Amino acid sequence: MKRQRFLVLITLLVLAFSLSFGMRSLNPLAAIAQSNTQLVVSAADSLTDALKELAPLYRQVRSNVTVRYNFASSGALQQQIENGAPADVFISAAAKQMDALQQKNLLVAGTRRNLLTNRLVLVVPRKTSGISNLKSLTDVRVKRIAIGDPRSVPAGQYAEEALTKAGLWNQLKPKYVLASNVRQVLQFVAAGNADAGLVYLTDAKTTDQVKIAQTIPSNLHSPIIYPIAVLKNSRNPTASRDFAQFLFSGTARKVFEKYGFTAT
Repeated sequence: MKRQRFLVLITLLVLAFSLSFGMRSLNPLAAIAQSNTQLVVSAADSLTDALKELAPLYRQVRSNVTVRYNFASSGALQQQIENGAPADVFISAAAKQMDALQQKNLLVAGTRRNLLTNRLVLVVPRKTSGISNLKSLTDVRVKRIAIGDPRSVPAGQYAEEALTKAGLWNQLKPKYVLASNVRQVLQFVAAGNADAGLVYLTDAKTTDQVKIAQTIPSNLHSPIIYPIAVLKNSRNPTASRDFAQFLFSGTARKVFEKYGFTAT
């Protein structure tokens, strides 16, 4: 009799364990909550301030998940990912770089979404006068114009498009100072090492050392879209999806809008 009771007890314990394990398998968020996880998010430089502010807010939701950022130009990040650099989530400042990764089957299917939009602006040092629009850049007093390198920096690609449509690209070529990312463009202008520069509205808002001379008409360049996706080489795809979803939350939207982005 005692042996039968013992066997029944063992059976019940095994069943309970199996059910518990099964529930965790069915609920991926439960799995996230039960292990310490580190995510690597490769994101365009222009997202630096907003994403840094969002990290502790996400930590309040997932206390065991640590988000580590890798900020650079979207083109540089694309190359890193293609070369096998560890990353879980990619946020680009243009569709071009995300398209390239998608064509190489490096994104988790169904995770790519458009997260944000931005505007392109012409900025000048705070005390500068006489530069009010793109046409002003042809003035002989304007010697140096900072833009992101169009070969790898989306802000530079948008700048090239705008100046080309305005009929100014070739005329201004001798004046260009090419930067490796959009934040470097901003630094050149803020330090007075360039007479003007083309950056995102969100970058211009981060310093009082520059002022906006013109918001570039959106019909002069492609829409400035920030797509996001989970990467196939992610070691934590479930946590990566959860973080990506958090960036579409009301909490994240408020932070993004604070920095000048517009949620899609």
